[in-house]
Amino acid sequence: MSLRVALLALLAARPMTGFDAMRQFDASVDYLWHAPHTQIYPELRKLESAGLIEGEEVPRGEHARKRRYSITETGREQLRAWVEKVEEPRRERDPQRLKAAYFEWASPEAARAQLEAHARFYEDALASYEKQREDILARRVPLLLARLERTPPGEQEAVVEFKAFAYSGLIARARAEVEWAREGLRLLDRLHSGRSQEEAAEQPGA
Repeated sequence: MSLRVALLALLAARPMTGFDAMRQFDASVDYLWHAPHTQIYPELRKLESAGLIEGEEVPRGEHARKRRYSITETGREQLRAWVEKVEEPRRERDPQRLKAAYFEWASPEAARAQLEAHARFYEDALASYEKQREDILARRVPLLLARLERTPPGEQEAVVEFKAFAYSGLIARARAEVEWAREGLRLLDRLHSGRSQEEAAEQPGA
């Protein structure tokens, strides 16, 4: 359901071809809801069949044609209904924490590699989230500008602030993930140091 409404939200900003939607998805929505490119075109066709968007053939170059999609009023109603429905938090399915809970089965090197990879991933994500939030607040995002053009002046601040708020949540989560991984690395150092001291004490002549 979330890919469907994500595409509806994109098309609520302006009409797009499938390629445009895929590119804009990568530049914005993908930070919040990842979907492979192979899912986007089929979902657009489903949305059109359901009457939530409508497509029209437009020229592409001198001889080719492409299909451009626009959201319908029914699509807007479904998008609004989805946003207004309370989303119940879901129970966790967290492979990183599950694995960390059983690090005693791993070598210190393997556990360290896992935590270092986790920290690197979220450090990179954090930089991306912070840049995206900065661009939103500065109104440097082309799709945001297109959306604001269709929004009454008195409502534009809310459009910007809500999008920045979503990225603030991602930023806070990424920072927490980096700190969690670093805490794990410190734990490994402490446990490994204690184990090394015990092993040294057990050596003959120690």
